Amino acid sequence: MAVLAQVAFVMLAAVPALAAEAVTIPNFWNPRARLERPEPPQTTRPVRFLTDDEYPPLHFAGPDGNPTGFSVELARAACEKLGMTCTVQVRRFDTLLDALQANQGDVVAAAIPLSASLRAGYRATRPYFRWPARFVVRGDKSLPAPDVKAVSEHPTGVVSGTAHEAYLRTFFHATPKTYPDLGAAEAALRRGEIEYLFGDGLALALWIGGTEAAGCCAFSGGDYLENRYFGEGIGFVTRKEDEVLARALDDALQRLWDEGKYAELYLRFFPVGPF
Repeated sequence: MAVLAQVAFVMLAAVPALAAEAVTIPNFWNPRARLERPEPPQTTRPVRFLTDDEYPPLHFAGPDGNPTGFSVELARAACEKLGMTCTVQVRRFDTLLDALQANQGDVVAAAIPLSASLRAGYRATRPYFRWPARFVVRGDKSLPAPDVKAVSEHPTGVVSGTAHEAYLRTFFHATPKTYPDLGAAEAALRRGEIEYLFGDGLALALWIGGTEAAGCCAFSGGDYLENRYFGEGIGFVTRKEDEVLARALDDALQRLWDEGKYAELYLRFFPVGPF
């Protein structure tokens, strides 16, 4: 998986800078909702962020071996905004919450989905990223933006057994062609076996901007963000008792958005945006 992270980093770096001009930057904050500015936690030691280094572009090992990625750099920016000293420690993804609960860290900055079950045991900020579902088409086809009629008239692919398949069948009343994994579905789109591909926007953005797609394909239509199918996204996660820290991080995220730092980091790590 570490090799995958390095490969994805190279793929992202190879995308022309012009791609950033077309990136839609999502806004997860309500400009009318401003919390009373909380005081940052009073601590005599650095705040310890925990992350994983195998899920680009959110968190991965950079060329120098140190952790980086959108979640990691957003955490560092939040620390700077709050005037806190912070460290970033790398652990295996499936051990992050256990390490947090065992007081081996203070905040998880990784792609752990927000959910009711997570909130039952931990505290989390509002989401700073979500996984949209998107349609992709070949660039040499003049297809209409996907809707119920278009999807019914053109072969559409999806990964079998996923929330994306369930969504297509429920809301588009489609009978899609199913594939065992996203790589197989992407290959089918390139071959012309299908004309629309519906799937995870982040994974598809990495593919569109990478060498494997070879510039064949692009997003079509808008994003789909229904919580029941595609989740609530991710936020910084703390222990239940660390309410002051969680509220301070929420405030920092709001300010990073207001001041343009969020957009700066987003464009850095998402040259082909999933939204």
